[in-house]
Amino acid sequence: MPAKSRTYQPAKVRAALAGQIDALSDAVQLLCARPDAGELLDRPTRLGEWRVRELIAHLAVQIDWVPAHIEDPAQGLPPLDLLQWVARVGTVAPLLDEQARARAADAASGFGGGPAEVAAAFREAAARLALVLAGDDHRDPARRFEIRLGSMLLSDMWVTRLVETVVHADDLADAVGIADFPHEKQAVAAVTRLLADAFADRAPGGAVELRVPPYAVVQAVEGPRHTRGTPPNVVETDPLTWIRLATGRADWADAVDSAAVTASGERSDLGTYLPVLG
Repeated sequence: MPAKSRTYQPAKVRAALAGQIDALSDAVQLLCARPDAGELLDRPTRLGEWRVRELIAHLAVQIDWVPAHIEDPAQGLPPLDLLQWVARVGTVAPLLDEQARARAADAASGFGGGPAEVAAAFREAAARLALVLAGDDHRDPARRFEIRLGSMLLSDMWVTRLVETVVHADDLADAVGIADFPHEKQAVAAVTRLLADAFADRAPGGAVELRVPPYAVVQAVEGPRHTRGTPPNVVETDPLTWIRLATGRADWADAVDSAAVTASGERSDLGTYLPVLG
């Protein structure tokens, strides 16, 4: 049976997003203030041909998307829930790549300029999001927000911004060598749960129990369903490893070999179901 979209507490999501944006903005400001900032902006990332400059530009687009379009008129697009967003967002990857490259090459945007301009442009995008988060637009529980993929509840759209900011903060940390990025705890929790639910939606069943303590436990994969005691097939990992696996940043076999993942049982190889978000 397919998984159902989880309900997230809107106030907690907004607070988590505000905290995650603060952490990201601080990281970008510190990076751009370093003597080697120019070199850092040109460093490669694990995202294909993107440099750190393109990654930061993409992050700015994502955190500024709701503020830039909050007053757009409705187009009557079909409804889109969070699990559908996870399953479909990869289809717009070419457009997102084009946007990031264009912004990173545009001096007028700030992201094509020097480190000080990049820092200022990112700070301004973060400030615009903070204003919307603190405003009244979220107070109507039925308020919707339309993106290319469909019409989402605004409360769900905030959860997608958590995904973007947590996943790409981890990309940034990997690229520039931040050992322990100070993620907002509740942001990581929400993203972990959503990606675990998306996995269960993609591979429905009850043969495998995926455990990502302390945030998520789901059952998935076709096969005999256990009813009591320890399940015969168990996979366990930490939140950031799960997020990297679910988004294609980490390889399943490598994670098992390095003991970042423990997997027991004949059905516990999840490699064929990953990633769940492209």
